Amino acid sequence: MRAIQVASFGGPEALSAVDLPDPVPGSGQVVVGMAAADVIFLDTLLRGGWGQDFFPRTLPYVPGGGGAGEVVETGQGVDPAWIGRRVVVRTGTGYAERIVAGEQEIMPIPDGLAAETAAALVHDGVTALNLDRLGRPEKGEWVLVSAAAGGAGSLLVQLAVDAGARVVAAASSDAKLALARELGAEVVVDYTRPDWIERVREATDGGAALVYDGAGGPLGTDTVHAVSDGGRFVTYGTADGFAAPDPESATSRGVRVHTPLLDGPPDQETVRALLSLALERAAEGRLRPAIGATYPLERAADAHRALAARTTVGKSLLLVGAERPAD
Repeated sequence: MRAIQVASFGGPEALSAVDLPDPVPGSGQVVVGMAAADVIFLDTLLRGGWGQDFFPRTLPYVPGGGGAGEVVETGQGVDPAWIGRRVVVRTGTGYAERIVAGEQEIMPIPDGLAAETAAALVHDGVTALNLDRLGRPEKGEWVLVSAAAGGAGSLLVQLAVDAGARVVAAASSDAKLALARELGAEVVVDYTRPDWIERVREATDGGAALVYDGAGGPLGTDTVHAVSDGGRFVTYGTADGFAAPDPESATSRGVRVHTPLLDGPPDQETVRALLSLALERAAEGRLRPAIGATYPLERAADAHRALAARTTVGKSLLLVGAERPAD
């Protein structure tokens, strides 16, 4: 089967197209023939060797964290009725024509929902709904979403709008700001401008009651100044490391700081519940992942380069069924 492999940690060039033996399911496992593989920013960090304490990877490895496809084989103890069913899969790999996953790591795709749409929700849908439950946007209040055109950010904009909140979207290009406005943002701000926080505070009459920081690093640290006194600051961005707002300053202003990534990933039961809800809302038309970039499997390195350069608008996917490039 075709797959992408990382033989040594490094830049995008570390992603190599290889031929590997077809996987064989063990007891309690299935093999999923992949239609679309999820691509998230974390994949680019792990490829470079980051996060071994939290997300250990043994070289060589096939990157990714799942996607969507069809069950093609079942192992011992798994109902063979799964074979032929369209499923989402969330596991420790994904950039391959076929992957092995535990039965508890798959979930049926609702009828009428495209595999690509389902794949786009495997991680970002879970992340956005988890952050939504943490932030609890309220009707009529101002909510700032930074990195608003990213996979999770674009979903957070929709969730806040659905809750009746007024959304300010911050992003880094006209195309990204246009997407955020299309998704329901009332105000859009370019956060590459030095006065962007002042513009947010002016538009919201003193700051947003809830801020989602999807950037992290120094930008995320500065973003806490866009929170109104007594507000909530939820940071999940890692593009330049974690945001590090001053705890004394936040306490003096009554700002509640939430750092869910430092609390560790949600348990399997929570993940399944959130993913099921994301798929249900997508099937109902209430949640729409903005898929802005798709690549054939062999161009995984290009997907990583675009994410690192922050040129991707919306969600990135690898379409595993895409034709093999000509020699």
